[in-house]
Amino acid sequence: MTVPMNEANAFDHRSLHGRIAADLRDEIMSGDLAPGARLPSTVQLKARFDASNATIQKALQLLKGEGLVVGRAGAAVTVREHRQRTMRPASYMAPAESGAPYRWLTEAARQGAEARSTLLEVAEAAPPADVSAALNLAEGETALLRSQVLSLDGEPAELVKSYYPLDICRGTAMAEKRKIRGGTPTLLADLGFPPRVSVDRVSARVPTQEQYRLLQLPSDLPVLRTLRVVYSDNDRPIEATVMVKAGHLYEVQYEFASG
Repeated sequence: MTVPMNEANAFDHRSLHGRIAADLRDEIMSGDLAPGARLPSTVQLKARFDASNATIQKALQLLKGEGLVVGRAGAAVTVREHRQRTMRPASYMAPAESGAPYRWLTEAARQGAEARSTLLEVAEAAPPADVSAALNLAEGETALLRSQVLSLDGEPAELVKSYYPLDICRGTAMAEKRKIRGGTPTLLADLGFPPRVSVDRVSARVPTQEQYRLLQLPSDLPVLRTLRVVYSDNDRPIEATVMVKAGHLYEVQYEFASG
């Protein structure tokens, strides 16, 4: 049931243009307003939300700033093509074939996107508490950090920070500041630690300053944060990765077999 805007004021303390943008954003992300579709006219939006022309324009400006719609004053506003992307982690978690690129890159290319990874940092560092616990590290113990930004079609898509136990990776190519052909899953398998099981914990967060800057976010809309822990033989954790992406541009799809 749709709550009239005047009644919503009692418990929704956001600005009216922010609430209007939220409703339209949801319709764009759910597909009710499909890529390339025109948004309702300003006259229709004014009637629907009982709002002034200036308020409607402020709401549309928010959506334009987020890259969800395009248009200019006096012209129809339309949903941008191919803005919301579906990420399928299961398709790129396995080690790549010998000599092949990292699966994230090949899977993105298969979907028609131009994918690129930019390595930011490789260093021994103290992980966040949840990462440290996932890797069974002692208090104050460090791990190897490999940080990168993954881009799609020239726009930053995901900030990735992967941590590895030092006894596995110290002195290997993983500790060098260079890209690894096939990605770290392939190298871990070559080192005798093949990835067997991955466990994801997904949450919505307000972006940190670093995430806001590196992902070039338009506002403080929530980001999707995934903590992925990878286990090898004997349930040994060999990698814990924190992946952050813009919540209004990406969704994550998992598939499960019944029985």
